[in-house]
Amino acid sequence: MANELLVSSTEEGLRIGILENKRIVELHLEKPDNQFTVGDIYLARVKKIMPGLNAAFVDVGYAKDAFLHYLDLGPQFRTLQKHLNQVHKQGTTADAVENLELNPEINKHGKITEVLKTNQHVLVQIVKEAISSKGPRLSCELSLAGQYIILVPYSQDISISRKFKSLEEKKRLKRLLEAIRPPNFGMIVRTAAEGKDIAELEADLLQLQEKWKRMLAAVQQVQPPTRVLTEMDRTTSLLRDMLSVGFDSIITDNQDTFQELTDYLKIHQPDKVKILRLHKLKVPLFEHLGIERQIKASFGKTVNLPSGCYLVIEHTEALHVIDVNSGSTRMNEDSPEANSLRINIEAASEIARQLRLRDMGGIIVIDFIDLRKLENRKAVYDHLNSEMRRDRAKHTVLPMSKFGLIQITRQRVRPEINITTTEVCPSCNGTGKIMPSILLTDEIANHVDYLFKENKESQLEIVVNPYIAAYLKQGFPSIRLKWWMKYKKWVTLTTDSSAPFTLIKYFNKESEEIKFS
Repeated sequence: MANELLVSSTEEGLRIGILENKRIVELHLEKPDNQFTVGDIYLARVKKIMPGLNAAFVDVGYAKDAFLHYLDLGPQFRTLQKHLNQVHKQGTTADAVENLELNPEINKHGKITEVLKTNQHVLVQIVKEAISSKGPRLSCELSLAGQYIILVPYSQDISISRKFKSLEEKKRLKRLLEAIRPPNFGMIVRTAAEGKDIAELEADLLQLQEKWKRMLAAVQQVQPPTRVLTEMDRTTSLLRDMLSVGFDSIITDNQDTFQELTDYLKIHQPDKVKILRLHKLKVPLFEHLGIERQIKASFGKTVNLPSGCYLVIEHTEALHVIDVNSGSTRMNEDSPEANSLRINIEAASEIARQLRLRDMGGIIVIDFIDLRKLENRKAVYDHLNSEMRRDRAKHTVLPMSKFGLIQITRQRVRPEINITTTEVCPSCNGTGKIMPSILLTDEIANHVDYLFKENKESQLEIVVNPYIAAYLKQGFPSIRLKWWMKYKKWVTLTTDSSAPFTLIKYFNKESEEIKFS
């Protein structure tokens, strides 16, 4: 299976797409102003204790207070607080964690009031981003993710990922890590560590220890609420998490991102630098590769499948509902049961893709077409489970009920991706009154006249919405042909289906954008 990573720069931020066999299966948006992402560590302040919930609301600087449950404090919370007091108040050196004497673990059936109080300073890590009307979800079980291992301060345990299939490899890795584990640090071995030697594991460990020291040094100098450690950007973290899967190509149209990825690959996988390339065409990356069309076709309420069947996806605050419909599917089987099975199998594959693509989380209920035979219901369940194995989010799939329903719970740590597939006209804001076409084309004509006559441009390229391009090309002589007859210079029209109706971009011979105020 061919895997590709695409990173495209937009006005909203970076759009990151993961492709499998040229089809987009994951889409992420990295906003430049997002300071509350999963993995970030904050020096925060307890704002309100809620004994009835056995939880606390914590101020991390977000508009809404973050939520910290007692069970998310972690067994070594007292040790964390003792170390925080030493570092923050007494200025203890940042590497003192190795010399700490660990406190007894807190009672897992205890009360939040026994360990927290209002205005107390705490070190917390975001485990779920703010979703809808809720603030971020926090944990005091801090961890730092690396390429091969996850470092867990104030712990003595070494855990191995459940995805390892070889018992011998598990034993080998645990033996290596026991030899290099620093005092008072636990570790979780990632699947990317399979086959790695002790030198590679130790190099990853040293980088994480250095990161931890820098974080503690930052704690000494700030007051809550302040972010003291940030997770790497979404692009690099995706690359880190999926290097074990492997990409056949990595393409970006952003120069800064290209340099960041180059530096990262040179350190961690130098042999992969050759698959990284910079997209230099003026046509946006997603548009050039046909991904923009896939996105628009995949995010509506109705998702059509190649055979003619379709999905209806409804979103509510409590859960997501997906209905499978046969639509215009050709019934070329003798048995209605066989037809239903074929449609359900095709729908199951697309549903697994949709869950990843939209990053749907929480409870998902799928209403498949009814199947009478138990073995057919099991076949659909097994196929859906198989397709979901590529999903990196934690999930549970329940067997199909006699009513044709399958229930899924899927981990949700970030807001669901939602792409608007119906556009509001930027000229009228949905009122139905827009600039007359003649005025829009007159504006373009005036700009073309200025650029050729006053600016003395020798070549001109205009990037427009496909509808505008079609209008400029239609008829004989077309508007574009009239320009050529008037100026003896050809205007190249490039279409961008993601561009708003009235967005026009002009480029000169050197591919530099010409902007009009």
